[in-house]
Amino acid sequence: MVNLTSLIIAEDDADDRLLIEDAMNDNDIPSDCIEFVDDGDKLIEKLAEFKDKPVIVFLDLNMPRKDGRQALKEIKEEDQFKHIPIIIFSTSSNEEDIKTSYKHGVNTYFTKPSKYSELVEIIATVKSYWWDKASYIC
Repeated sequence: MVNLTSLIIAEDDADDRLLIEDAMNDNDIPSDCIEFVDDGDKLIEKLAEFKDKPVIVFLDLNMPRKDGRQALKEIKEEDQFKHIPIIIFSTSSNEEDIKTSYKHGVNTYFTKPSKYSELVEIIATVKSYWWDKASYIC
């Protein structure tokens, strides 16, 4: 079971950030372990701050400056970051985005749902796997 210190959510849309945080709270994931960033550059900076702590990243593909595609590739090429679990959480259901994300080392890929209840269910699935079942050591 993960002793989760931080969950970093790279999401540029304020409404999506609020919905994700609410869904996390509905799944008993405390807000104080969630950090939000709004682009890939800020994500890389935040990861450097959490260098010695277990962390999981929710990554949107479509963000300004450095997008999720670029950030994923950079994270998985860096020895200090490549072990970090990355969960793509994007509006894109484009087959090429999905294939490329897995090619670059993403752990799983979710297309953002249109219903809040489905979002809560996705977060529950992630929590069940990463918090309750997976073994993870940073």
